[in-house]
Amino acid sequence: MLHHPRKGLLRMFALVLAMAMLATACGSDTSVLDSTADTTSSDSTADTTSSDSTAGSAIEGTVTISGSSTVEPISIRVAELFESVEPGVVVDVDGPGTGDGFKLFCAGETDISDASRAIKDSEAADCEAAGIEYTELIVGIDGIAVLTNSANDAVECLSFPELYSLIGPESVGFESWADANELAGELGGDGAFPDVPLDLTAPGEESGTYDSFIEIALEDIGDARAEEGAITEDEVATTRPDYSSSADDNVILQNVLGSSSSLGWVGFAFAANATDVKLIDIAEEPGGECVSATEETIASGEYPISRELFIYVNNANAAANPALQAYVDYYMTVGLDTAVAEVGYVTLGADAMANTRSNWS
Repeated sequence: MLHHPRKGLLRMFALVLAMAMLATACGSDTSVLDSTADTTSSDSTADTTSSDSTAGSAIEGTVTISGSSTVEPISIRVAELFESVEPGVVVDVDGPGTGDGFKLFCAGETDISDASRAIKDSEAADCEAAGIEYTELIVGIDGIAVLTNSANDAVECLSFPELYSLIGPESVGFESWADANELAGELGGDGAFPDVPLDLTAPGEESGTYDSFIEIALEDIGDARAEEGAITEDEVATTRPDYSSSADDNVILQNVLGSSSSLGWVGFAFAANATDVKLIDIAEEPGGECVSATEETIASGEYPISRELFIYVNNANAAANPALQAYVDYYMTVGLDTAVAEVGYVTLGADAMANTRSNWS
């Protein structure tokens, strides 16, 4: 059963995998991943989850997952699908944020760490110091959606420099969109933001979405500004600190809905499923092509703020725990084929999916 503390009450889902699949994964030289790497059709998914596959299944145990609130829905959906084939396994899933998840993972407190960015060098060093060896697995692709209230018709597209002028470390104290006009103009924008309240809500430092947004959209500009002496080196990979932050994307969406001149960013899947919010088109340079966030533009890499999503698996725990082994095997088959798309993210291309499965097997 699945635990979901973010809702205030642990939810549990019992989960199961076919003995035949486990035997294939663990009892022969050819793993279930090898046999399914090139078989991603809906027919193969149906066969994997059929009721016949539960006959004789006897796996029992627990799997503990924490980390990214962005990846959390994928891991939850994998657990829900897995439920029909391995009811003796209990899976706990929590989503406090990528950074907080890695703290738990590198302390040996979880089996899997969901992450909306790659592990940082400092986090990898913490794992190494604790003797935690892991396997990094890319499971899907997500875009970061920049959004505002649907009533805000003054802003249709923002470039990276304009985002920096509104959200970066030099925008501390800006209470109106118009407060950013001078800085936006200095960075090449048109400096024509309206004089309306800038109600900013976004992920905080504990979130992988925060890190990814800075790395993709703001950091290069921050580096240039540091060279010019406008900010310090310590401020390069940061945003303005004076905004409402949350690790919960649903809270961010509610705050965006609460102001007609709001601004924020969340994972694309959350924004795409929301009502009464407007996704702002993004251009890398002022005057450049404005690209809408869609599954197609994210998958192709055309949308400028796109990123890979990960799970990290504790190798020693996987070797010692058949329940964990079975769950990740299932993640690599039905999860990649089905669950990623079902919760609104972009499925990996054939080559990337084969690489992920190969890394696990």
